[in-house]
Amino acid sequence: MRWDNLIENTGEAGTGALFAANAVTTRTFDTPEFRGITFHEIRARSIVNRVPGASRMPFEWTVNPYRGCTHACVYCFARKTHSYLDLDTGIGFDSQIVVKINAPELLRDRLTSGRWHGAHIAMGTNVDCYQRAEGRYRLMPGIISALRDHANPFSILTKGTLILRDLELLRQAAEVTEVGISVSVGFVDEGLWRTVEPGTPSPGRRLDAVRTLSENGIDCGVLMAPVVPFLGDHPDQLRATVRAIAAAGATSVTPLVLHLRPGAREWYMRWLGQHHPGLVRRYERLYAEGAYAPKWYQRRITRYVHELATEFGIGPSHRGSARRLPVRRDQLPPLDGPESTQLTLL
Repeated sequence: MRWDNLIENTGEAGTGALFAANAVTTRTFDTPEFRGITFHEIRARSIVNRVPGASRMPFEWTVNPYRGCTHACVYCFARKTHSYLDLDTGIGFDSQIVVKINAPELLRDRLTSGRWHGAHIAMGTNVDCYQRAEGRYRLMPGIISALRDHANPFSILTKGTLILRDLELLRQAAEVTEVGISVSVGFVDEGLWRTVEPGTPSPGRRLDAVRTLSENGIDCGVLMAPVVPFLGDHPDQLRATVRAIAAAGATSVTPLVLHLRPGAREWYMRWLGQHHPGLVRRYERLYAEGAYAPKWYQRRITRYVHELATEFGIGPSHRGSARRLPVRRDQLPPLDGPESTQLTLL
């Protein structure tokens, strides 16, 4: 995408929780790819955040340079976080993007702090750090460079093929520290993709990115998430997806079933009622106990994907323990819920 010669409309940021202290600029761009999208550029006070309940999570520290996401995935749990900023969790989440323009410098300052001891940092755990906005703001090169320069281990989870732009930086970082890359591909059904993940690159393009990363010596796993009940969970669909993941050279595949936390649940069920009204009652029954599908259903999906992974020759990860998996917080099982087998790399 070309960013030169765009017409920019700028203005002072408004009021509300988002702009209480850190407002810089509210900006729009007159280009088809970003028509209807507003970027709120802020100077954040911090960028390295500790995960609540970190002792039970596969990662303890995160960096998220954006809030809101133009991927517009209808099931995204992070929609709820927009309400903390007095922003809409539906269309607003897809079109009101918060950009922490000082993220690279904040991270470099933190890494040089005497209080920092080189802990693993996970990225892509809230919203995608390689969403389309990154094509303009280019925050990730500075972030990866800082991590490379301090030999600080990190992981990235993304649905964005823009990660290939930073391939050389990733290769340099992998020479001096542990780097874990995972691409999210829950299905290869293009009809489902176009409606449930409308702002993302196609599953095929994402798997091409996996192939390119692998061919350049960077191990890349696939987070097979979400497996969408009644729309993407037929055995033939699961087989086609795992076959494509294996053909792309993924080092691992981790299946995770769709779950629907408050905020995401309402938006997803609205989408379901518009596109698949006959499934609404089935979803209400399947998710009657809360945000997660029943254990029996999750186990069935995990077992079958495990079998397929063995059949297609996808081996275990060579990149450390489950604690280092680049998995999103919203994609983790509940602390009192399904067994940890759902996070096992196959």
